[in-house]
Amino acid sequence: MAEQDSRVVGIELEDELAKSYGRYAHAIILDRAIPDVRDGLKPVQRRIVYAMFEAGNGADKAYRKSAKTVGEVMGNYHPHGDQSIYDALVRLAQPWKMRGPLVDGHGNFGSPDDDPPAAMRYTEARGTELAAALTQDIKLHTVDWKPNFDEKAMEPQVLPARYPNLLVNGCSGVSTGFATEIPPHNLGEVIDAVIALIDKPSLDLDALMQHVKGPDFPTGGLLMGMSGLREAYEKGRGKVIVQGRWEVEKQPDGKRHILISEVPYGTNKARMVAQMEALRADKAVHGMLDARDESDREGTRVVVELSKSANVDGVLGLLLKKTSLQVSFNFNMVAIHKKSPRCMGLKSILEAYIDHQKEVVTRRSRFLLDTARNRLHIVEGLIAAVDILDEVIATIRASEDRKDARANLIARFSFSEIQADAILDLRLHRLTGLQLMQLRAEQAELEAQIAELEEILNNSRKLKSVIKQELRAVRKQFADDRRTEIREEVRKFDVVVSAMVKPQRVVLGLTEDSYIRRSSIGSFS
Repeated sequence: MAEQDSRVVGIELEDELAKSYGRYAHAIILDRAIPDVRDGLKPVQRRIVYAMFEAGNGADKAYRKSAKTVGEVMGNYHPHGDQSIYDALVRLAQPWKMRGPLVDGHGNFGSPDDDPPAAMRYTEARGTELAAALTQDIKLHTVDWKPNFDEKAMEPQVLPARYPNLLVNGCSGVSTGFATEIPPHNLGEVIDAVIALIDKPSLDLDALMQHVKGPDFPTGGLLMGMSGLREAYEKGRGKVIVQGRWEVEKQPDGKRHILISEVPYGTNKARMVAQMEALRADKAVHGMLDARDESDREGTRVVVELSKSANVDGVLGLLLKKTSLQVSFNFNMVAIHKKSPRCMGLKSILEAYIDHQKEVVTRRSRFLLDTARNRLHIVEGLIAAVDILDEVIATIRASEDRKDARANLIARFSFSEIQADAILDLRLHRLTGLQLMQLRAEQAELEAQIAELEEILNNSRKLKSVIKQELRAVRKQFADDRRTEIREEVRKFDVVVSAMVKPQRVVLGLTEDSYIRRSSIGSFS
């Protein structure tokens, strides 16, 4: 009993709760809900992209069942339930949420109306070419690795990320004590800003915003409020207004239609149409005859039908105020930077990405340099062996076995062990004059490659040039036109009484007690 009591340690409940909750919060923040500033991915998203890469499930291969990918991710890297993994995979495939989808989905992956996707056993998926740009060179020792949850495999702590995915695709997440809301941006604009910052690290925010005009939502729309946008890019937090895009079309019978072709980012279109229909049914707006969704595979089309007497600007003002045709977007750009969650502005996000690329290119260059030097050492040994071929063959024939032959080659001709093994593995057809010419050509190519890699490692200007060159290649392949229009001020439509009250003839009466009474003509008579 005494021995058992000696192992009991008295602690305060509050202290233990604080420590336990702190560890839990730390794990949730770093391993679940907040993206890494370097590759812009949450852990589950990174594991999905990497699992597809590792399985060869890329854009140039056939689709595979989503359930197979989910099983691989859950079994090897992310033991937190198949449904959460599938939800993340589905989001990576939805073009109305991702500015550049990382998963190419085949089958029912939901809709902008929040219709649920089909079960994972019915859908198929594969990685996109843009996802391949995130994993490019990952096998060249460009990033750090860590053991998976059962320590039977290794997984990358971050992806090399050939482009700034955090800004391109944005992110949304809620964690313990932290939340993040980063909008998507235009890939071409972001890469232009990165290149400009590499060339001139002292660039201020206004100069960067000459390149990054603002968010570029996959659903288009109009973003208004430059003061809020600048504050968001400076401090990481800010508020802007996002409106849908519409046009007013006059019909042959004199009626007018408000044709909505784009809705604000994150808006449930079906719910927006239901809000409009509720206003019509409640007679809260005069002149609205119908609100219907005519969207199809060609794009979004919501029709608000108005009467001849309707006040169009008044109706629009009410729709913007009462429905999700206009919403506010609140920036909260929190990301993991140096293993801690931080609220970051535009410049700090770009600087963190540039630092990541410098490390990736440097580590890749070191790896390739070591590989090229090792290969050059072998090629030089082979060339030397061919030059004294008769003596080498005689030495090998006089040896007892492979081990003795290697020792004799090293002792007589001063070959290294690696060169001696390569000579012993040399096939007879490699002894021809043509093969010797090929070896000399390979030697020259390796020497040029080594010189270039050494320059990258020893010259910061060359390092930056390589990063810019690779960014321009990504821009050329994937950049497209901006979809969201940026406006300085918020476009407002006043809610006028004529848009809410139907014009009618009434009778006003004044009583002896000074009360005023309004009655319709019909009830008065």
